[in-house]
Amino acid sequence: MNSPKDTYRTILKASEEQLYKDRNSKFYGYAFPVLTESDVKAHIETLKKTHHAARHWCYAYQLGTERFSYRANDDGEPNNSAGMPIYGQIQSFDVTNILVVVVRYFGGVKLGVGGLINAYKTTAQITLEHSNILEKTININYLISFDYKNMNKVMRIIKEKNLNISNQILEMDCKITISVRKKDAQSIFETFNRLFEISIKKN
Repeated sequence: MNSPKDTYRTILKASEEQLYKDRNSKFYGYAFPVLTESDVKAHIETLKKTHHAARHWCYAYQLGTERFSYRANDDGEPNNSAGMPIYGQIQSFDVTNILVVVVRYFGGVKLGVGGLINAYKTTAQITLEHSNILEKTININYLISFDYKNMNKVMRIIKEKNLNISNQILEMDCKITISVRKKDAQSIFETFNRLFEISIKKN
């Protein structure tokens, strides 16, 4: 039986600017960690201010860890000559929650569709090669609720299973939030669910 995929690859900080040149055109590549479409918009607006004299700000992004959403934007370049080659590199590096932008300054010589595809693809590739890509686990959060008298029971399991506590309120009514790696989530849920006077639910 295949265990569910519970890791994904992403970047935690923006890459350094990368420059690729082809027949006087300059292509500047950037990669940013993003979680929402508004993150994407904010980075693109900033780059449009930084590179206000540029001709095109083409990009692709992918969001999500289990269900993915993506978008590729040619920003005025010929159809599928910029956004999709960039997105192809996001797929080839197998990264998500990422935005890759390539800013183009036109150098006076037309590159043709083939030349553009190659330039955007190569700039995205160089940018991702210079990004710090990490593997992270997909985690599920559970809220465990119990009376103070059952504290030892709960803490013993947390210690035994080496679980990660992300939040806790320890009063007469105790609440602990734990973060569990996806592949272990079901068995951890069942362990707590079997206990008398202790409730566990997805948070």
